[in-house]
Amino acid sequence: MSVVIHEVSHGYAALRLGDRTAQLEGRLTLNPLNHLDPVGSVIVPIVSSLAGIPFGWAKPVPYNPYNLRNQKWGPAIVGAAGPGANIALAVVFGMLVRFLPEFSRFIPGPFFFNFIAVASTIASINLFLAFFNLIPLPPLDGSKLLFAILPYRYYHAQQFLEQYGFYILIFFIFFVGGGILLPLVRWAFYLISGSFPI
Repeated sequence: MSVVIHEVSHGYAALRLGDRTAQLEGRLTLNPLNHLDPVGSVIVPIVSSLAGIPFGWAKPVPYNPYNLRNQKWGPAIVGAAGPGANIALAVVFGMLVRFLPEFSRFIPGPFFFNFIAVASTIASINLFLAFFNLIPLPPLDGSKLLFAILPYRYYHAQQFLEQYGFYILIFFIFFVGGGILLPLVRWAFYLISGSFPI
């Protein structure tokens, strides 16, 4: 559901900026069936789970950047909406982890510990999704932010990243990503919840 909310947020941001593509294609819904991607939602999660590193994605919500009222910042706003939604979810569930223990005497023990574990997992997953998608490499959302602030004289750098960014991203995931993203997730989780992920 975190991935679905991420994608729907892109669509709503585009809609607010004047593009109805996602709405017309029926993608502004939280029904996960509308967001299933045969490869990213089925095959990759099964294979990666067998390898011990569950991974996957939902079908990207479409939008037409030429329909956006703000041509310079519109794509960046649409791109930031997904990670922004994940950060908001992480804050909500992280705050539950932080403040719910104050009411633990009113909650049955097994339910309390299970709920804290689930809330910690949801917050951690959403932080990971947000930080991963903010990596400034195509096709991730962070590239939209980078291209919006990149001066025009560096347009050749944008062309290079659009052509080779996916391959750089694969290298990052397998050789660098974990050492950067996981400590960042733990730090952000601690900042929100006051504890480290379970």
